[in-house]
Amino acid sequence: MPFTFLLLQLGGGSATALLQQALPIVLMIAIFYFLVFMPMRRQQAKQKEMLKSLQNGQTVLTTGGIVGTIVAVNDDTLVLRIKPDNLKLQFARSSVTSLVGTEELAKK
Repeated sequence: MPFTFLLLQLGGGSATALLQQALPIVLMIAIFYFLVFMPMRRQQAKQKEMLKSLQNGQTVLTTGGIVGTIVAVNDDTLVLRIKPDNLKLQFARSSVTSLVGTEELAKK
């Protein structure tokens, strides 16, 4: 009888110790998720929405650092007019990183 009582005590204690060791790891993963992954998912959703709503006449910045005005919008591509020579280049829609306002262009 004392041997089974001893085993029950050890078994219950090891489960508690395991929980105490695993809890900080689980909390670190949860904090990492809320600080890194959730904001990244929100940013990706905003980027996807911005790419979907591109229209003619908007000024955009591409991943290559080219600033241009949208002349034509196709399914997967955009035609940008690049100043000062009014050069027209075709870009993939996914290469647009952000919209550039006219106030930002005036500052440059």
